[in-house]
Formats: sequence, C-alpha cells, structure tokens
Amino acid sequence: MQKIIPPVLFLICIVLMLVLWWFYPVYQWLSFPLSLIGAAPFIVGIGIAIHGSQVFEKKETNIETFDDPNVLVTDGIFKFSRNPMYVGFVTALFGIAIILGDASTIVIAISFLVITDRWYIPFEEKAMERVFGEAYLEYKTKVRRWI
Repeated sequence: MQKIIPPVLFLICIVLMLVLWWFYPVYQWLSFPLSLIGAAPFIVGIGIAIHGSQVFEKKETNIETFDDPNVLVTDGIFKFSRNPMYVGFVTALFGIAIILGDASTIVIAISFLVITDRWYIPFEEKAMERVFGEAYLEYKTKVRRWI
C-alpha cells in the first residue's frame, strides 16, 4: 500500500475544501471581503512550511516522512517547534478555511490536524527515537510538538 506523504495530503485537503465550499456549503460564517483576512495565516503557514523544508535541505537531511531520518535538526525554526512544517500546513489550511468562510471547510483543516497529530507525528517520533536515541529524547523535552 502506498503511503500518502504530508504535502500530498495537504493538497488533497485543499481540493476537498474547495469541493465542499462549492458543492456542499454548510454555513457561510464569513463573507467576502472580510474573509480575505485568511490570506495572512495562509501566507504565514506556507512560509513556515517552506522555511522548515529549507532547513532540512541546508542540513542535507531526509525530508521523506516514511524514510529513516539521517540528521537530527534542532536549530533554526526547529528550536521553537519539533514539527514546523506541519504547523505551517495547518496554519495555511485554516487560512484557506477563513478565505472560503464556510463551516464545512473547517472540518477538513481540523481533520488534517488530527491525522498529523495522531498518525504522522507519532510515526516520525518513533523513527527519531530509534535512530537518535537519547539525543532526540532530550530535544523532545526542550521543544514542544507544535508550538
């Protein structure tokens, strides 16, 4: 079975949000032009996710979720969050939910958050503990999972 990597799930969530907004709106809680305030969290979220991936690139470490890590990254944005790319994706999805302004889209953003928190992160944390042992456990005590 092929595993869905987080950026692909992020894009799937965006498509689902647009489909729900267009075809199955539930409750329009925010309308245009006020809904454009969602652009700020969207842009910030994308920026956080990109910055996190750039730190990985600079450290020349593996970014693939389902492959073993090869470098324990603890500096840069990783001083503030163990999972800044996920923080960025979630922030961006909530930004889109605000832009679309329909309650149904919030369900998708929350779903991504739950899937990430309950499946992706625990999977990655087990790999980090296995590969880096005590160094990762110490990092874990100093830096929060999200923010």
